[in-house]
Amino acid sequence: MATPGRDGGSGAAADWARRYLDELALQRQLSPHTVAAYRRDLAELATLAGHDDWPRLTHFDIRRFAARLHGGGQSARTIARKLSGWRGFYGWLSNHTPLAANPVDGVQAPKRPRSLPKALAVDDAVQLMEADTRGHAEPFELCNRAMFELLYSSGLRVSELAGLDVAWQDARAGQPASLGWLDLQAGEVIVTGKGNKMRRVPVGAPARDALAAWLAVRPPARDGSAALFLSARATRISPRVVQGRLKQHALRAGAPVHVHPHVLRHSFASHLLQSSGDLRAVQELLGHASITSTQIYTALDFQHLSKVYDAAHPRAKAK
Repeated sequence: MATPGRDGGSGAAADWARRYLDELALQRQLSPHTVAAYRRDLAELATLAGHDDWPRLTHFDIRRFAARLHGGGQSARTIARKLSGWRGFYGWLSNHTPLAANPVDGVQAPKRPRSLPKALAVDDAVQLMEADTRGHAEPFELCNRAMFELLYSSGLRVSELAGLDVAWQDARAGQPASLGWLDLQAGEVIVTGKGNKMRRVPVGAPARDALAAWLAVRPPARDGSAALFLSARATRISPRVVQGRLKQHALRAGAPVHVHPHVLRHSFASHLLQSSGDLRAVQELLGHASITSTQIYTALDFQHLSKVYDAAHPRAKAK
């Protein structure tokens, strides 16, 4: 068995690896950190192969190596990165020596475990919405309350929230036509989501009350827009400012987890599904093009039911 050198092998393997790494550093001008990562990945490939003849490796060898890495505890993300590096090396090698095929082509890393979105418990969400952290209703606090209530009430993306106008506006005076707007009388918002797909979403009573309170004190927008929510400079609020305000509000309210706008969207979807069980309705309200994107909330719902079962059923846990 060949002993790998610092550049990914011994003999011919080390020579090919060294030439490839030199090209990455000198011609493609990749950073030393990136080149060092490629060097480590090629050294690991040489160790797995146990010989210094790169062209002899086959598709099945690479699949076996990936399985060995996975069995050794390496993450799917790490294995995917190494496969990408090996694939690039073999693409380069094919320009310098005859290869039947790139042995890494078609080799997939193990599937990454799909992380569940974070959602607040119902009581935590209600407490967050009702938290009075100032003791007085300054205009910006009324704006914040209206934004947070609407995020949770209607499951909007933060970009959709920031893009809302007070009412529908046609293009005028250099301002574009509305892509999203509030219809308080009808109790709904109209938003344009991903893929320019427009949808109507109901607004709950607490959110309607909070919006009415904000509209009563909302100053004219200095940027000439019809923006529903405004920054401290009275211009259309940005998603980043919404995130910052929500974070600070959650900290002052003593929320048990870090809260950002998407947590409220996830909470909206999870709580609605728990109560209704109607996955298609949740899909429409979230603006998902595919039901597959919405099905993740069934796992959250099952987690909730499992916790209820564990806490309440007398035979749920072994004595």
